[in-house]
Amino acid sequence: MEPEILILGAGPAGLACAMELSRKGKKSLIVERDDQVGGLAKTLTMREGEHVFLTDIGPHRFFSKNQYLYDFIEDMLREEWRQVPRLTRQFIDGKFYDYPVKAAQVFKNIGLWKSMRIGFDYAWARLCYGLFKKKMTTFEDYVVANFGRTLAEFSMINYTEKIWGIPARTIHPDWARQRISGLNLISVLKNALGLGGEKSKGAPKSLVDTFFYPQFGTGRIYQEIQRHLNKAGNTIATNSEPLAVRHDGNKITEVDVRFADGNVRTLKPSKVVESVPITRFLDLLDPPPPKEVLAAANGLKWRAQVYLFLTLDKDQVTKDNWIYFPNKDIPFGRTSEMKNFSKDMCPEGKTSFFIEFFAFETDPVWHMTKEQLTDLVMPYFEKWGFFTRKDVRQAYLMKRSCVYPVYDMDYDKRLQVVRQWLDKLDNLIYLGRPGRFRYTNQDHSLEMGIVASRMILEGRKYDLDAIGSESEYFEKGPIYEKRI
Repeated sequence: MEPEILILGAGPAGLACAMELSRKGKKSLIVERDDQVGGLAKTLTMREGEHVFLTDIGPHRFFSKNQYLYDFIEDMLREEWRQVPRLTRQFIDGKFYDYPVKAAQVFKNIGLWKSMRIGFDYAWARLCYGLFKKKMTTFEDYVVANFGRTLAEFSMINYTEKIWGIPARTIHPDWARQRISGLNLISVLKNALGLGGEKSKGAPKSLVDTFFYPQFGTGRIYQEIQRHLNKAGNTIATNSEPLAVRHDGNKITEVDVRFADGNVRTLKPSKVVESVPITRFLDLLDPPPPKEVLAAANGLKWRAQVYLFLTLDKDQVTKDNWIYFPNKDIPFGRTSEMKNFSKDMCPEGKTSFFIEFFAFETDPVWHMTKEQLTDLVMPYFEKWGFFTRKDVRQAYLMKRSCVYPVYDMDYDKRLQVVRQWLDKLDNLIYLGRPGRFRYTNQDHSLEMGIVASRMILEGRKYDLDAIGSESEYFEKGPIYEKRI
């Protein structure tokens, strides 16, 4: 039987779309290259004899302004859907800094002179970008204008360059507008002093302090969606992938899919929803897009990640959910301790440590073995008193390409060329972080999937890029109160 709706990619966006369609009686065939659903939000299981360790591929805390999403998840997870206090710190020049910022702690750590320098630089930046109307044409401009040069270089510019692997002066200001719009030195100080933000009367409670997280990892959301879809008669084909997507210039006519058993079937869906990397999708098209479209796509860059997951014979390393490491002389960018998201993520009396490296696939770290990476990181953790090599039970290595779409100075022009051509295919919807080449969190990907289902059911178009484009701090919003 031919599937009416074919969904390529079983990440948050694709699964949410399938789930909403299923609730309305529409069945889908979901094709996933991996052996497990969830995309970058899956949870992995590491079994070591009688002990079981769970880890996300980079922990995903959940926050959203959309009440429907909370209800969507709670309806599936029930008591597994739990509220967690957040503790996040930055480790800069050998010292820890709490986030949200604590003014007294910052002044104590950096000293009077540097504190005065921060104030002076901020005042100068406001003159340059405010009174004298200097244009903010890059990410560097944006953060300097809102925080001053000293504070911008202290933790934002260096960490951003660590993530993207390119200078801040070559990063598009869209990255700042999307992630830190509404934040500046004054708003940070007001929040630190209790004069604004989450502590002001009647203001929404900021999700920087608390978030929701499933008892057994973020992947539980997608495992439950998979269970519901299978029960309703939908098909999720894992270890399967599209080989060719044929079209007539106006719509997709056929899709060749290789399934887990090695057989290739030619499908003729009426609708195709794709959430695989947009650049890979273009390579599948037959006939190929015009040369100018392919040239634009070839200019779109992705940042990959390498993950080292260590299981430890230790009760706890720190109380942090995450620790960020902006200094460039430290090879990794972020660590997380899964036990601090949920105690059920590891055995009693033991813990784990998840270490993230940002890389291009041409970088040396991308080609390192788990033994080489362990040798690379251990001197840092031993020096800081986190844990010793004797505490390490096992090391696990994971790699993911196409994790972060790179917002260089020309990405938007290139992306516009690609999208204008793809939009000519009337029965195609492309969505999610990889599908739209847009850095979104899982809540926005879920919302995109839900909106995509309505596009199919209602036969109309919605602006998927409007999702998550609020002109304010990305993590600000009213916290969801769990239903009783």
